[in-house]
Amino acid sequence: MSDTEAGYHYHVMRRALDLIDAEPGLSLPDLAQRMNMSPAHFQRVFSQWVGVSPKRYQQYLALDHAKTLLRENMTTLQVSHSVGLSGNGRLHDLFLRWEAMSPGDYAREGEGITVYWGWFDSPFDLALVMGTDKGICGLAFAAETGTEAAMQDMLSRWPKAQFVEDPMALKPLVDSAFAQKGETRLHMIGAPFQIKVWEALLQIPSGHVTTYSEIAHSIGNPKAVRAVGTAVGRNPVSWLIPCHRALRKSGALGGYHWGLPVKRALLAYEAARAEAEPYAKAS
Repeated sequence: MSDTEAGYHYHVMRRALDLIDAEPGLSLPDLAQRMNMSPAHFQRVFSQWVGVSPKRYQQYLALDHAKTLLRENMTTLQVSHSVGLSGNGRLHDLFLRWEAMSPGDYAREGEGITVYWGWFDSPFDLALVMGTDKGICGLAFAAETGTEAAMQDMLSRWPKAQFVEDPMALKPLVDSAFAQKGETRLHMIGAPFQIKVWEALLQIPSGHVTTYSEIAHSIGNPKAVRAVGTAVGRNPVSWLIPCHRALRKSGALGGYHWGLPVKRALLAYEAARAEAEPYAKAS
Protein backbone atom coordinates (compact mmCIF):
# COMPACT_ATOMS: atom_id res chain seq x y z
CA MET A 1 0.00 0.00 0.00
CA SER A 2 1.37 3.42 -0.91
CA ASP A 3 1.57 6.28 1.60
CA THR A 4 -1.05 8.18 -0.39
CA GLU A 5 -3.44 5.21 -0.12
CA ALA A 6 -2.75 5.01 3.62
CA GLY A 7 -3.68 8.65 4.06
CA TYR A 8 -6.86 8.12 2.07
CA HIS A 9 -7.77 5.17 4.28
CA TYR A 10 -7.30 7.31 7.38
CA HIS A 11 -9.77 9.88 6.05
CA VAL A 12 -12.29 7.14 5.29
CA MET A 13 -11.83 5.83 8.84
CA ARG A 14 -12.18 9.32 10.29
CA ARG A 15 -15.51 9.86 8.55
CA ALA A 16 -16.69 6.41 9.64
CA LEU A 17 -15.71 7.18 13.24
CA ASP A 18 -18.02 10.21 13.28
CA LEU A 19 -20.88 8.12 11.89
CA ILE A 20 -20.31 5.29 14.38
CA ASP A 21 -20.35 7.79 17.25
CA ALA A 22 -23.51 9.49 15.98
CA GLU A 23 -25.41 6.30 15.12
CA PRO A 24 -24.07 3.24 16.97
CA GLY A 25 -25.06 -0.11 15.52
CA LEU A 26 -25.05 0.82 11.84
CA SER A 27 -24.88 -2.30 9.68
CA LEU A 28 -22.11 -2.72 7.14
CA PRO A 29 -24.39 -1.89 4.18
CA ASP A 30 -25.83 1.13 5.98
CA LEU A 31 -22.42 2.41 7.00
CA ALA A 32 -21.02 1.89 3.51
CA GLN A 33 -23.98 3.70 1.97
CA ARG A 34 -23.52 6.65 4.34
CA MET A 35 -19.89 6.74 3.26
CA ASN A 36 -20.99 6.80 -0.41
CA MET A 37 -19.16 3.54 -0.99
CA SER A 38 -20.26 0.05 -1.95
CA PRO A 39 -20.12 -2.50 0.87
CA ALA A 40 -17.46 -4.43 -1.04
CA HIS A 41 -15.25 -1.37 -1.52
CA PHE A 42 -15.73 -0.26 2.06
CA GLN A 43 -14.76 -3.70 3.32
CA ARG A 44 -11.74 -3.79 1.02
CA VAL A 45 -10.48 -0.39 2.22
CA PHE A 46 -10.61 -1.34 5.88
CA SER A 47 -9.34 -4.87 5.42
CA GLN A 48 -6.36 -3.55 3.46
CA TRP A 49 -5.60 -0.87 6.06
CA VAL A 50 -5.87 -2.90 9.27
CA GLY A 51 -6.35 -6.51 8.20
CA VAL A 52 -9.79 -7.07 9.72
CA SER A 53 -13.36 -6.63 8.56
CA PRO A 54 -15.24 -3.32 8.97
CA LYS A 55 -17.61 -4.98 11.44
CA ARG A 56 -14.71 -5.96 13.68
CA TYR A 57 -13.05 -2.60 13.18
CA GLN A 58 -16.20 -0.81 14.33
CA GLN A 59 -15.73 -2.52 17.68
CA TYR A 60 -12.22 -1.07 17.90
CA LEU A 61 -13.50 2.39 17.03
CA ALA A 62 -16.29 2.28 19.59
CA LEU A 63 -16.04 4.79 22.39
CA ASP A 64 -15.81 2.08 25.04
CA HIS A 65 -12.99 0.19 23.31
CA ALA A 66 -10.44 1.84 25.59
CA LYS A 67 -12.17 0.29 28.59
CA THR A 68 -12.02 -3.11 26.94
CA LEU A 69 -8.33 -2.68 26.27
CA LEU A 70 -7.72 -1.66 29.85
CA ARG A 71 -9.62 -4.70 31.12
CA GLU A 72 -8.11 -7.25 28.74
CA ASN A 73 -4.78 -5.85 27.56
CA MET A 74 -3.47 -3.89 30.52
CA THR A 75 0.32 -3.88 30.67
CA THR A 76 2.22 -3.84 33.95
CA LEU A 77 5.38 -2.00 33.06
CA GLN A 78 8.76 -3.50 33.77
CA VAL A 79 10.92 -0.52 32.95
CA SER A 80 14.55 -0.91 31.98
CA HIS A 81 16.85 2.11 31.89
CA SER A 82 19.29 0.62 29.39
CA VAL A 83 20.01 3.04 26.57
CA GLY A 84 19.38 1.42 23.22
CA LEU A 85 16.67 -0.94 24.46
CA SER A 86 14.05 -1.69 21.84
CA GLY A 87 10.46 -1.15 22.83
CA ASN A 88 8.92 -4.62 23.10
CA GLY A 89 5.83 -5.68 21.20
CA ARG A 90 6.46 -3.43 18.22
CA LEU A 91 4.26 -3.94 15.20
CA HIS A 92 5.90 -6.23 12.68
CA ASP A 93 9.70 -5.97 12.62
CA LEU A 94 10.51 -2.38 13.56
CA PHE A 95 13.43 -2.07 15.95
CA LEU A 96 13.79 1.21 17.80
CA ARG A 97 17.06 2.54 19.12
CA TRP A 98 17.01 5.71 21.13
CA GLU A 99 19.38 8.17 22.69
CA ALA A 100 18.47 10.94 25.13
CA MET A 101 19.91 14.42 24.93
CA SER A 102 21.92 15.43 27.99
CA PRO A 103 20.17 17.68 30.54
CA GLY A 104 22.65 20.45 29.75
CA ASP A 105 21.90 20.32 26.04
CA TYR A 106 18.17 20.35 26.78
CA ALA A 107 18.55 23.39 29.01
CA ARG A 108 20.18 25.22 26.09
CA GLU A 109 16.90 24.77 24.15
CA GLY A 110 18.51 23.11 21.18
CA GLU A 111 21.23 25.69 20.67
CA GLY A 112 23.94 24.32 18.40
CA ILE A 113 21.72 21.51 17.10
CA THR A 114 20.52 21.22 13.50
CA VAL A 115 17.02 19.81 13.15
CA TYR A 116 15.94 18.59 9.72
CA TRP A 117 12.26 18.47 8.86
CA GLY A 118 9.81 17.40 6.18
CA TRP A 119 6.19 16.48 5.53
CA PHE A 120 5.33 12.84 4.83
CA ASP A 121 2.22 10.80 4.12
CA SER A 122 1.53 8.29 6.87
CA PRO A 123 -1.14 5.72 7.78
CA PHE A 124 -2.75 8.54 9.80
CA ASP A 125 -2.67 11.24 7.12
CA LEU A 126 -0.07 14.00 6.81
CA ALA A 127 2.78 13.85 9.33
CA LEU A 128 5.51 16.35 10.15
CA VAL A 129 8.76 14.59 10.96
CA MET A 130 11.83 16.23 12.47
CA GLY A 131 15.20 14.72 13.20
CA THR A 132 18.82 15.36 14.10
CA ASP A 133 21.90 13.51 12.96
CA LYS A 134 21.14 11.02 15.77
CA GLY A 135 17.56 10.17 14.83
CA ILE A 136 13.94 11.29 14.74
CA CYS A 137 13.22 13.89 17.42
CA GLY A 138 9.70 14.93 16.41
CA LEU A 139 6.65 13.40 14.76
CA ALA A 140 3.36 15.30 14.61
CA PHE A 141 0.06 14.35 12.99
CA ALA A 142 -1.73 17.26 11.31
CA ALA A 143 -5.09 15.67 10.46
CA GLU A 144 -6.91 17.41 13.32
CA THR A 145 -4.68 20.37 14.19
CA GLY A 146 -3.73 21.52 10.68
CA THR A 147 -0.27 21.87 9.22
CA GLU A 148 0.50 25.38 10.48
CA ALA A 149 -0.33 24.56 14.10
CA ALA A 150 1.65 21.33 13.96
CA MET A 151 4.68 23.14 12.54
CA GLN A 152 4.59 25.93 15.12
CA ASP A 153 4.19 23.40 17.92
CA MET A 154 7.27 21.47 16.83
CA LEU A 155 9.38 24.58 16.23
CA SER A 156 8.59 25.83 19.74
CA ARG A 157 10.04 22.69 21.35
CA TRP A 158 13.64 23.68 20.56
CA PRO A 159 13.54 27.46 19.96
CA LYS A 160 17.29 27.91 19.58
CA ALA A 161 17.90 25.04 17.18
CA GLN A 162 18.66 25.57 13.51
CA PHE A 163 15.85 24.15 11.36
CA VAL A 164 16.55 22.94 7.84
CA GLU A 165 13.93 21.55 5.45
CA ASP A 166 15.44 18.33 4.14
CA PRO A 167 12.95 15.44 3.85
CA MET A 168 15.45 13.30 1.97
CA ALA A 169 17.77 13.30 5.00
CA LEU A 170 14.95 11.81 7.06
CA LYS A 171 13.38 9.53 4.46
CA PRO A 172 15.19 6.26 5.36
CA LEU A 173 14.18 6.60 9.02
CA VAL A 174 10.64 7.64 8.11
CA ASP A 175 10.21 4.79 5.63
CA SER A 176 11.20 2.26 8.30
CA ALA A 177 8.97 3.89 10.89
CA PHE A 178 5.81 3.96 8.79
CA ALA A 179 6.42 0.54 7.25
CA GLN A 180 7.13 -0.78 10.78
CA LYS A 181 10.14 -2.68 9.46
CA GLY A 182 13.89 -2.29 9.81
CA GLU A 183 15.47 0.04 12.32
CA THR A 184 14.57 3.57 13.33
CA ARG A 185 16.69 5.71 15.61
CA LEU A 186 15.12 8.24 17.99
CA HIS A 187 16.76 11.29 19.56
CA MET A 188 14.73 12.05 22.65
CA ILE A 189 14.97 15.75 23.47
CA GLY A 190 13.35 16.54 26.81
CA ALA A 191 13.82 17.21 30.50
CA PRO A 192 15.13 14.26 32.59
CA PHE A 193 11.69 13.53 34.08
CA GLN A 194 10.09 13.59 30.64
CA ILE A 195 12.72 11.20 29.30
CA LYS A 196 11.92 8.72 32.10
CA VAL A 197 8.23 8.86 31.24
CA TRP A 198 8.85 8.46 27.51
CA GLU A 199 11.18 5.55 28.23
CA ALA A 200 8.35 3.90 30.17
CA LEU A 201 5.98 4.44 27.23
CA LEU A 202 8.38 2.51 25.00
CA GLN A 203 7.74 -0.58 27.13
CA ILE A 204 4.02 -0.77 26.31
CA PRO A 205 3.47 -3.47 23.67
CA SER A 206 1.53 -2.58 20.55
CA GLY A 207 -2.14 -3.45 20.98
CA HIS A 208 -1.90 -2.93 24.75
CA VAL A 209 -2.43 0.02 27.06
CA THR A 210 -1.49 1.19 30.53
CA THR A 211 -2.54 3.98 32.88
CA TYR A 212 -0.92 7.22 33.93
CA SER A 213 -0.73 5.93 37.51
CA GLU A 214 0.97 2.72 36.38
CA ILE A 215 3.59 4.79 34.56
CA ALA A 216 4.13 6.87 37.70
CA HIS A 217 4.72 3.67 39.71
CA SER A 218 7.07 2.25 37.09
CA ILE A 219 9.37 5.28 37.24
CA GLY A 220 9.46 5.16 41.04
CA ASN A 221 7.29 8.21 41.66
CA PRO A 222 3.75 6.92 42.34
CA LYS A 223 2.42 10.30 43.50
CA ALA A 224 3.44 12.08 40.30
CA VAL A 225 0.41 11.06 38.24
CA ARG A 226 -0.41 14.61 37.17
CA ALA A 227 3.21 15.31 36.22
CA VAL A 228 3.29 12.05 34.28
CA GLY A 229 0.20 13.11 32.37
CA THR A 230 1.88 16.38 31.47
CA ALA A 231 5.04 14.60 30.32
CA VAL A 232 2.99 12.14 28.25
CA GLY A 233 1.29 15.10 26.57
CA ARG A 234 4.63 16.70 25.78
CA ASN A 235 5.98 13.65 23.97
CA PRO A 236 7.25 15.05 20.65
CA VAL A 237 7.50 11.72 18.82
CA SER A 238 3.96 10.49 18.22
CA TRP A 239 3.21 6.81 17.66
CA LEU A 240 6.85 5.65 17.94
CA ILE A 241 6.94 6.79 21.56
CA PRO A 242 3.39 5.53 22.13
CA CYS A 243 1.75 8.13 24.36
CA HIS A 244 -1.59 7.11 22.81
CA ARG A 245 -1.38 3.88 24.86
CA ALA A 246 -1.71 5.78 28.18
CA LEU A 247 -5.27 5.91 29.53
CA ARG A 248 -7.01 7.04 32.67
CA LYS A 249 -7.80 4.46 35.36
CA SER A 250 -11.47 4.67 34.40
CA GLY A 251 -10.67 3.59 30.86
CA ALA A 252 -11.36 7.08 29.50
CA LEU A 253 -9.03 8.08 26.72
CA GLY A 254 -7.71 11.16 28.49
CA GLY A 255 -6.19 13.80 26.23
CA TYR A 256 -4.09 13.55 23.11
CA HIS A 257 -1.94 16.34 21.80
CA TRP A 258 -2.83 15.77 18.14
CA GLY A 259 -6.56 15.23 18.67
CA LEU A 260 -8.61 12.44 20.26
CA PRO A 261 -9.83 11.10 16.88
CA VAL A 262 -6.18 10.38 16.02
CA LYS A 263 -5.65 8.66 19.38
CA ARG A 264 -8.67 6.44 18.81
CA ALA A 265 -7.48 5.66 15.30
CA LEU A 266 -4.02 4.71 16.58
CA LEU A 267 -5.42 2.40 19.25
CA ALA A 268 -7.89 0.81 16.86
CA TYR A 269 -5.25 0.36 14.16
CA GLU A 270 -2.82 -1.33 16.54
CA ALA A 271 -5.42 -3.56 18.17
CA ALA A 272 -6.72 -4.69 14.80
CA ARG A 273 -3.22 -5.31 13.43
CA ALA A 274 -2.31 -7.27 16.56
CA GLU A 275 -5.37 -9.45 16.07
CA ALA A 276 -4.71 -9.95 12.36
CA GLU A 277 -0.96 -10.57 12.62
CA PRO A 278 -1.05 -14.26 13.71
CA TYR A 279 -3.31 -15.08 10.77
CA ALA A 280 -1.03 -13.19 8.38
CA LYS A 281 2.00 -15.18 9.61
CA ALA A 282 0.14 -18.45 9.26
CA SER A 283 -0.98 -17.80 5.68
